[in-house]
Amino acid sequence: MSSVLGVVLPIFGLILAGYLCRRTGRLGETAAAELNRFVVWLCLPALLFRTTATARWEDIWHPGFIAAVTLPTLLLFAVTVGYRLRGRRRLVDASIDGLGAAYANTGYVGIPLSLLVLGEAGLAPALIATLIVVCVLFAIAVVCIEVGLQDEPSFVQALAKVFKALARNPLVVSPLVGALWALGGVPLDGPFDDFLRLLGDATTPCALVSLGLFLAQKQSGSAEGAWGLVGLKLLVHPLITWVLAFHVFALPPLWAKSALLMSALPTGTGPYMLAEFYGREAAVVSRTVLLSTLGSVVTLSLCLYWL
Repeated sequence: MSSVLGVVLPIFGLILAGYLCRRTGRLGETAAAELNRFVVWLCLPALLFRTTATARWEDIWHPGFIAAVTLPTLLLFAVTVGYRLRGRRRLVDASIDGLGAAYANTGYVGIPLSLLVLGEAGLAPALIATLIVVCVLFAIAVVCIEVGLQDEPSFVQALAKVFKALARNPLVVSPLVGALWALGGVPLDGPFDDFLRLLGDATTPCALVSLGLFLAQKQSGSAEGAWGLVGLKLLVHPLITWVLAFHVFALPPLWAKSALLMSALPTGTGPYMLAEFYGREAAVVSRTVLLSTLGSVVTLSLCLYWL
């Protein structure tokens, strides 16, 4: 329990810092949106680019582990989006909700927790899980959102507008450029790497402070659907992953344990950042991040005890 608290408490500290800054007037009404814009246009693209540009194929190609992490993640995203669409929710908002159910906080909680529990050997699977979440899942969600925003009567025109919007989206372009950099074999070092690392390191604290700022504001929308997303993230996600990792793919113990830990993580700030970036109602996802982080203290502790 102390290990989990040691990782989770700083998250609440950053959220609380943003909350108090807004409540006391130290930061203004537009601070949440502007800080989030800083993350989306500078910090997160730097992190995505650096992660993919420095990744080596031999380090990340573990098919069984990739399948055990990817399949439940994409399944939860697809099921949530489909269910929300049946409830007459727009594809844009349904996609953000889908992220709320499937987007694990692998970067800020997953990596340090893996190092605490599994040692240095746990870093590689945690990094692979991070790539899957922030590159694959995030990119799919962005594509769905961009498709949902189009209202062109012609399919060809709508498709062209989607591709044009994606080509301007830093969250899609940065990992692709990073992958091309890695394929070129050019080492990423020196001042440029330091610049990217500094920006990337600012992603999580800025996103969490921005979330605290948002929570301190008056919420106009309903957060009724948050509990369902929290249940999917903290209970259903690890259950499916446990079946795949331990029974279907029969992964080696280290990789199976890491897959389960990654799936039991709370929702990261990615859904909230997208909701703010696209100007959508963020009440549901902001509460999903907060409640799942609170609940993960219990579920992760149970998971660690079982392991």
